[in-house]
Amino acid sequence: MTDHRIILSKKELPKSWYNIQADFSKPVPPALNPATGKPATAEDFAPIFPMSLIEQEVSVERWIDIPEEVLDILSIWRPTPLIRARRLEQFLDTPAKIYFKDESVSPAGSHKTNTAVAQAYYNKQAGIKRIATETGAGQWGSALAFATNFFGIECVVYMVKISYEQKPYRRSLMNVWNATVYPSPTQNTKTGRMILEKNPGCLGSLGIAISEAIEDTVTHKDTKYALGSVLNHVLMHQSIIGLETKKQLKQVGETPDIMIGCCGGGSNFAGLIFPFVFDPMNAKKQIRFIGTEPTACPTLTKGPYRYDFGDTAQTTPLIKMHTLGHNFIPQGIHAGGLRYHGMAPLVSFLANQGMIESVSYHQNDIFKAAITFARTEGRVPAPETAHAIKAVIDEALKAKQEGKEKTIVFNYSGHGFFDLASYDKYLSNQLHDFEYPDEKIAESLKDLPNIKE
Repeated sequence: MTDHRIILSKKELPKSWYNIQADFSKPVPPALNPATGKPATAEDFAPIFPMSLIEQEVSVERWIDIPEEVLDILSIWRPTPLIRARRLEQFLDTPAKIYFKDESVSPAGSHKTNTAVAQAYYNKQAGIKRIATETGAGQWGSALAFATNFFGIECVVYMVKISYEQKPYRRSLMNVWNATVYPSPTQNTKTGRMILEKNPGCLGSLGIAISEAIEDTVTHKDTKYALGSVLNHVLMHQSIIGLETKKQLKQVGETPDIMIGCCGGGSNFAGLIFPFVFDPMNAKKQIRFIGTEPTACPTLTKGPYRYDFGDTAQTTPLIKMHTLGHNFIPQGIHAGGLRYHGMAPLVSFLANQGMIESVSYHQNDIFKAAITFARTEGRVPAPETAHAIKAVIDEALKAKQEGKEKTIVFNYSGHGFFDLASYDKYLSNQLHDFEYPDEKIAESLKDLPNIKE
C-alpha cells in the first residue's frame, strides 16, 4: 500500500528553478510600453524592480540557479509533502487516486512564500531598503512580510479593503512580521483618493491595490515593488512545487492523468503544472491541466486574450493575457486571492494554445467541497484552494461514473485558519453566489487599450 505522505529529504530540495519559456516553440507576446506601443525594455521596468528580477522576467534559459541564501530559508519548510487523500477517495467511492501537494506547511501558510523569499533576497542584494506591495486575501502580504523580516527590509502592504475587513488575522500576521498594512483604496495615494472620491464605499480590488503599491514605490526613495503572482519570474520561482512533485510521484511509481490548481493570477497553478507541460511523459499520456476560478471573477473562462494594463490606474506595461478589463471590480467573495482581473501571461498563452482547461464555480459550491475535504482529510483549506478541491471531487466522481482509474494531483496552496469567518457564514447559510453578468464584463472590456496585433 502506498504511504499517505511522500516525503523528500532536504538534500533533494531542487537547486534550480525551471523556466518554461525555454521550451515554447514560439515566444510569448512581449510586454509593451503603453506610450510607444513597442516592446517594453529593462529601463521601463527599472523604476519598480531590481535588475536581477528583470533579467529573470525576460530570460529564456531553462534553468536558473537558486541562491544558497534562498535555499537556506526555503529549507525551513521545504521540501513539502505530497499526500494521498485516501479518506476522500473512500468517501467518494471513486477508483481515482487523489494526491495533493501540501504548500500550507510554509510559515505563512501558503505557496506564496516560495517567491517572497526569492524576491526579498534579490532586492536586498540590490541595496533596497523598502518594498511596497498589494495583497488580496493576505496570503501574499503575509509571505512577503515573513521574507522581508528575514532580510531586514521594510515592508508596506496595500490590502484589498474587503479582505482587510474579512480577514483581520492575516493583517495581524503581517504586523507580527513587522509589515505596515493599509486597507486599499487609501487616502495615502493619488490613485486611492481619486477612487474614494468617486466611490467612497469602494471595497477595493487587486488592480487598485497594485496601482497604490506602484505609486508608493515610485514616490519613495530606496523602494521597489514586489508582485505575488502573474509575472514570469514569479511563476518560475513557484516551479519548485512541480519539480518536487515530479520526484515524489516517481518515488511511488505514479504519473498523473489530471493536474489541478486554483487561479487568481496563476502562480500556484503554474508552479505545479509547468514542469510537467513539456515533459516527454506528457506527450505519451496527455495530462489534463485544469485551472479553477470563481464565477464572480471568471478571467480564464470568460476573459478575452488581449493586451491590458495590470492595474486600475494604468501604470504598468501592457501585457497580453486573459483579462476582464483593468477597471473590473468583482464582488466581495471570500476567495480574495482569486479576485484579479487578469491572468499570468504564461498561463494565458497556454490557455490560448488549448493546452490547459478552465472551469469556474460559485462560492457555495466550493465551500461545500472544502467542508467535505475538512471532514474526510481533517484539513481546513483556504477558499482559494477549495476551488481546486471542487474540481478534484468532480473529476473523481466522473472517474467513478466512467469506471476508470485516474491519478489526480492538485495543489493544496494554502490553509484556511484565517478564513473561519467565511466558514461561519457558509455553515449558517449566509453566503450568496454571484455570477458576474456578461453585460458587465462587456462594459469593463470597453476600456481595453486599442493595440494592433
